[in-house]
Amino acid sequence: MANVQVHLAAEGRQMRAVVRLPLEAVRDVDFPRTAEGFLDAAALAPRLDGLAKLWAADPLRLAAGGQPLGPPHLAGARLALPSDPAFASFAEAWQRRAEPLTGDRLVARQLFFDVALEFDLPAAGGPFSIEPGYGGLATEVTTTVTFRGRRFVVPGDVARFPLEPTWIEASRYFVRMGFEHILDGADHLLFLLCLVLPVRRAIPLVKVVTAFTLAHSLTLAAAALEMTPSGLWFPPAVELLIAVSILFLALANITGAGSTHGPAMAFGFGLVHGFGFSFALRESLQFAGGHLAAALLAFNLGVEAGQLAALAGMLPALVLLFRRAVTPRLGTVLISAFVAHTAWHWTADRWQVLSQFRWEWTTRDSALALRGLLGAMVAFAALWCWRRYRRHA
Repeated sequence: MANVQVHLAAEGRQMRAVVRLPLEAVRDVDFPRTAEGFLDAAALAPRLDGLAKLWAADPLRLAAGGQPLGPPHLAGARLALPSDPAFASFAEAWQRRAEPLTGDRLVARQLFFDVALEFDLPAAGGPFSIEPGYGGLATEVTTTVTFRGRRFVVPGDVARFPLEPTWIEASRYFVRMGFEHILDGADHLLFLLCLVLPVRRAIPLVKVVTAFTLAHSLTLAAAALEMTPSGLWFPPAVELLIAVSILFLALANITGAGSTHGPAMAFGFGLVHGFGFSFALRESLQFAGGHLAAALLAFNLGVEAGQLAALAGMLPALVLLFRRAVTPRLGTVLISAFVAHTAWHWTADRWQVLSQFRWEWTTRDSALALRGLLGAMVAFAALWCWRRYRRHA
């Protein structure tokens, strides 16, 4: 795993960057060694400029006003020890950009490679965007970008993103993210399928989906505003409850109770799924800039667009299946049995993960939040059982 750090500063007609990456990530290089087998920093010094261009300058792409900036000018390259505090700020890192490393017992895998770059800016200047292409340095790469007091932490090779997004750019990014999250999330798609199977009429289905949407919007916003437990156990607990919700609905469809899926039950389970959506959103809120409300709304719109796209595919397929291949009842049982089998394995696996964490309440508010969520699910389950009892009494 490689951790890359990038400091950026726009000064006049130049964008200056200092990049720090692990020296061991610089591959295909025969590092010169001393007689004792340690790295010979003096012998390596003449080769640093070439290595800086290949491994630090070429992968880094910047743009201003939507136009890519030209290749950067190399302003310095140096080796640094892990104990070297020069990279704590842009100013100090830039000031010491060409300071040579001295020492006679240096180990390559323990050193950093610092590179200073200058990009020429157009007269119009920003807004600025970046595409840090350092994903090829290792199997797992994290790049930390600091610019004007904001800090971005991005995995691998990410697409170009704005350093100071407008609300339109932030909205566009989060709509796409919400849409892709739904279509890539097998658990949410199976949950939707379980809701659709027994309720294929338009008006009841609209009520159920609307209740589910309202509920997950509430908990998604609460999680984004950090109004949820901060314990490490909370994400795996939510993932477990999501699996349980899918298993519950699948079994209800098998027993014939699925026709009683109503807005209340969809709302209860939607609260849980909203927390699940928030885990995908949490690390990406850094790209919203100062537009948190717009990002939350856009992500919700993307999620709803993804759900509508999924429903648009599910409903015609189910209608065709139940008309041409099997009866609605048999088809519902067969599909629900497959979903239940999958959800059962998810439940067992996620329980194993959750059991490795200690259940610690960090604050009274966090405890009340989780107890309220669990209480709501128990209440909805009890309501469903009571309605079933009344129906058959």
